[in-house]
Amino acid sequence: MDDGVASWRCDLTPLLSYPTVDELGARAAALAARHPRDARLRRVGVSRAGTPLWLLSVGHGSRQALVVAGPHANEPVGGATVLRLAEHALADRRFTDGADVTWNLLLCLDPDGLRHNERWLTGPYTLGRHFRHFYRPGFLEQPEWLPDGAASAALPETRALLALQDELRPFLQCSLHGVDVGGGFVELTHELPGLDRRVAAVAARLGVPRELGAYDALYWPGLGPAVYLIPPPRRRDLAAAITEAAVESTWYHPYGYGTVTAVVEAPMWGVAAVGNGAPHPDPDAELRSVSRTLRRDTGLLGGLAARIRPYVAGVPDADRLLAPVKDYLLVCPGLADAWDPDCGNDSARPLPPMTTARLAALRLAGRRLALRTAGLLHQLVTRAGRDPADALPELNRLIDARCADLRGTLGARWIPVDRQAEYQARVIRAVCALAVRRTPGASRSGEPGWGPGPAVPMHRE
Repeated sequence: MDDGVASWRCDLTPLLSYPTVDELGARAAALAARHPRDARLRRVGVSRAGTPLWLLSVGHGSRQALVVAGPHANEPVGGATVLRLAEHALADRRFTDGADVTWNLLLCLDPDGLRHNERWLTGPYTLGRHFRHFYRPGFLEQPEWLPDGAASAALPETRALLALQDELRPFLQCSLHGVDVGGGFVELTHELPGLDRRVAAVAARLGVPRELGAYDALYWPGLGPAVYLIPPPRRRDLAAAITEAAVESTWYHPYGYGTVTAVVEAPMWGVAAVGNGAPHPDPDAELRSVSRTLRRDTGLLGGLAARIRPYVAGVPDADRLLAPVKDYLLVCPGLADAWDPDCGNDSARPLPPMTTARLAALRLAGRRLALRTAGLLHQLVTRAGRDPADALPELNRLIDARCADLRGTLGARWIPVDRQAEYQARVIRAVCALAVRRTPGASRSGEPGWGPGPAVPMHRE
């Protein structure tokens, strides 16, 4: 298998917008119906609201690759990417038979959450529209996390993914995530030497910035520029789990099978500064500025949340929207202190050397947390149909100011959906090429009972 950087391109369906839940299912069903010998669609579970979880499998190889789209409701690029991967695999047998790989593509792990983002999903794509209609469930409602261990997994989406991992025992698992504003990067459970060079080539070819100091991996070992090693899971308090993501999760669940898990992040709005690894001329001043802004925004949003809460008790989905607000307001003060050089409250966990890229990532993280919180509160007030707390003017001012900061100070630019999906698909292929070399022997037989039967008509489910 080649690395998918230079030679991998064929005529594919243009992706002008992110696919909705229904579009994902319909397009996957159409692919399976057109290619009954090489593609198969099956239901592997249901969501909390009863939405089917669909798996599209392509190829007949003995090595099983599992690609999980939509683990976070506000990161829809994965849906576009799995459609792109399926088209690539069906158009070029080197991607399947030539590599002895069957591609198992989970179309969306959190379809209920994705539906809640459909107000901005199909465009037009502006930062203000995105954050005013943003939705991401609270930490305990995100299906990749296992806060109480796999045996106690509470969400049906989580249980479906765990069962699929145990069934397939994949040599490779790719979890597809999206960075709202920033750059692309990869997180791995195993080292894959040379991946950083391949990611750099893909990013350069498609004009996607690489995130050289990713906030998610601030304390994690680096395996090369924009490639990070995920630390083994450990039990932590909720605040640490949200900010460090090094808790027990479905990323590590198949580790005992020898599975390499890659978390592949693709940006929606790119920021060039996250790719600048040069030292910053005054990191302490920048850290103070980032911390001060986050504290001020958190104080304002906390006060607005307290004013709004009494008036939204009867609003549909109020609890669903308030849960992530509570999470964000919980972690923000601790982050502001951890980043502030004048606080010195965590000498056992010092910040790494502050490059321009890392400082840009922290500034983006602070703006992101404030914008998400403001957007969720904005939805609560607008759904209530009244604003006795007079919160909307303040929320709109904050959202407009922080979006202007992202566009102006940080230079955020929109990356077309088609390019986001192509970037993520090419990175996945590069990861697969290296993982295949790491596991030369077949891990298990392909899916039993494979045959030319028709795909399940989804409208009959």
